[in-house]
Parts: sequence; C-alpha cells; structure tokens
Amino acid sequence: MRPKFSGSFFLLLLLLAAQTLFATTNPKTLALKAVSENSAEATLAIAELRALGPAGLNTLFQTYESEINEQVSNPLLAATPEWQRLSTALDSVSQQKDSYLSGLYWYTDFAQAKAAARASGKPILSLRLLGKLNEEYSCANSRFFRTILYSNAEVSKLLREKYVLFWESERPAPRVTIDFGDGRKMERTLTGNSIHYILDSNGRVIDALPGLYGPAAFMRSLNQVLLALKETSNNKVLAAALPYPRARLNEINVAWFRDIQKTGGKIPAGLVVVEQNSEGQPTAISAAPYAMTKVYSEANMLKAIIGAPAALGTITDQETWNKIAQLHTADAQLDERSIGLIKRQTQRGFQAYSPKLKPDTALKALLQKLQANIALDTVRNDYLFHTKLYGWLLTEKDSADVNKLNQKVYAELFLTPASDPWLGLYSADAYTALAGDGLIQ
Repeated sequence: MRPKFSGSFFLLLLLLAAQTLFATTNPKTLALKAVSENSAEATLAIAELRALGPAGLNTLFQTYESEINEQVSNPLLAATPEWQRLSTALDSVSQQKDSYLSGLYWYTDFAQAKAAARASGKPILSLRLLGKLNEEYSCANSRFFRTILYSNAEVSKLLREKYVLFWESERPAPRVTIDFGDGRKMERTLTGNSIHYILDSNGRVIDALPGLYGPAAFMRSLNQVLLALKETSNNKVLAAALPYPRARLNEINVAWFRDIQKTGGKIPAGLVVVEQNSEGQPTAISAAPYAMTKVYSEANMLKAIIGAPAALGTITDQETWNKIAQLHTADAQLDERSIGLIKRQTQRGFQAYSPKLKPDTALKALLQKLQANIALDTVRNDYLFHTKLYGWLLTEKDSADVNKLNQKVYAELFLTPASDPWLGLYSADAYTALAGDGLIQ
C-alpha cells in the first residue's frame, strides 16, 4: 500500500529543507560559526564566507564590529582565545594578515579579480610579493605595506572603494633563524622586494609602484591613475596608448630637479630645461644630447625624457637623498591605526627584552626613525625605480603584459631574477670556510 501524504505535509517538508539550506548559507550564521571553538565547523564557515567575496568579509566586520573596534582602540589588549579565533577568521577570509585594521578583501585568483573589475568598472591593484600576504613572514616590504599602507584609514578607504585587490606570491620569502647559543633565538626574513601594479580590467599594466611609499605619496599615485582613467572612455586601455606615463615621467623628473635645487645640489650639465611656467619654474626637463637635436622624432623626444633620470641619478649622492627626503616628511606620516599596530607588535618586546627602556620613549624614537626611512624610501623608489618603469612602459614591447613586465622588474630592478634560486645570497666565488658553503639542499 502506498502511503498517502497531504499537500500541507509536503509544504512543511519543503519549508524545513529551505530553512536548513538557509541556515548553512546565511552570511550572519556563517559569521557566527567562523569563530566557533569547533575548528572543523569554523573552517567550513570561513571557506563559505571567502567564497562570498567582499560581502563575506563585510559580514564578519558587521557582526563583530564592537570587538574589532575595541582592539583598534586598545592595541595593547591581551589576545584572548576568542579574539584569536576572530582574527584568524578575518585574515582567512580577507587573505591578509592584520586585516582587522584594513577591512580589505584580496583576490588570489586573477581570473576572479578581472571579472570583479569588469563588473565594477574599477581598476585592479595587483601586489607581487615574496611569501604570502596572509602570513607573518612575508617579505619585509609587504609587511610594511600591511602596517603603513593598508592599516591607514584613508588608504584602506580608497582601496576598498576604488580598486579591486589581488595579490600573487613571486616565490617564498627566505627566512633565517639566528641561534645565540644560550636559549635565545631570532627569526627574520632575508631580502625580497614587492611591487604594486595598477591594471585595467583586462589585466594590462597602467602604472606600477615599486617598493615602499609613504601613505600620502601612495594615495597620490593611486588617485592620479583614477583621474587619468576618468578622462578616457573606459579603463580598458593600454598604458602606451595614454599620455599618462609620459606626463607622469616628466612630472617626476621635474620634481626631482626642483628638489635638488631646493637642497642646494649641483644640477648636472646633461640636463636642459625645455619649458618653464610664468614664475620661471621648470615644467619640463630633458637630457641635452637628445633634446638639442635638430631632427625632431618621437624616438628622440622619448630618449630625452627617459635620459633625464639617468643624469639626475649621477649627482644624487646619499647626503643629497637625505636632504630630499626631509622635504617629503609629510608623505611618510603614520596615522593612529598604523601606530597602534606598531605598538601592538613592539611594546611587549620592549618590556621583555629591553626592560631598562621606557616603552613610550622607545616607541617615539622608533617611529621617528621609521618615518624618516619611509620618506627616504619614497623618494628613492619614485625617482630611481618609478622613472625606469615609465621608460619601459613607453618603449618596451609587451610592457603592458604584467607577467612579462614583472619578470623584468625582479631581474633588472630588484636584481633577484627567477633564474637565481638563492636570491643573490649565495655566490660561488665567496669563500665561507664552511663545508658545502653552509648550504642545505
């Protein structure tokens, strides 16, 4: 005999099934499960939130807003088991360590990042680094990015609202452990540079920011790209087809020239001022051998612009760099969120390993030195490396291909080519007096 079921019974079954499905996919439910003490349950919930994209991360931030704000406001709070589980969930969904400060969602699949860029009409900020952005021991540059840039309130707001974010590991970051022989050990990463590429929605290079920039300088560059894209019909353009890289190269050349003038440095004979404003300030400079040629050609004009940084580089010694950096200290100022993270990372160390130091005094000295170094890195990276990148974008074939350009960057700019598995740390002609040169395969 076949059992008889009423229509209302079937409806009840459907409702129960729908409720069960909703319970497993509702973002708020997933957010609660993501910090469960049951690690298996938490892992599954985190994976589902990650699959939801930025919306999944936003749900975590909305659900635990008060707990996150408390940590931001009080960086020296003890890390409770509950906070450790929440921090793990945030970092896993965002794919960035210390994401409680940035709120940034990073794609790690390039196809997904391009799809998100096309859907939103936003360009892509693509980070190439050594190691992984969601791990403690990624390369030094990327760790500074997490602290100095992504944690900065204004920078993170700009990135969340105007860019699609993507990171990719170039190779693992080399790590070294120093054993002092008395129970003390120190672990660090060695070498490794990172670079931010700004790409159109098809993944083609528009600009690139090599190494560390101060927060204000970083935002200025990102906003300049946004402005250039706004002036075109859409953001699906090759860098070489835009006047942007050429104009930006000239702007950087002029800024460098003016900084040397301000610091009392000697202007190299190989440069000529080809344009001035009404106040007599240079607005365009070129390398003389090409600028003075009687035969006009696009190739000669490009050589003139690209040759200017080489001429400036010959006379910018370390003393001059330090003076120039002092002109740009505003670009390197850290905000309270970044300082809070630095305090969280260092204060307990001050107390444990330097007990004679007053933590506040030590932090003040550390921040002063750090901001001076950020200012120096900013001007050197912009004037030396950024100008070279613009030269490649303007003259090199396939420079808009991010993978091909990235190979060139790591080989010729960072001097760590993929062909060298030891990243310059091992040389066959350097004697170490160790068996096998201390190498362990």
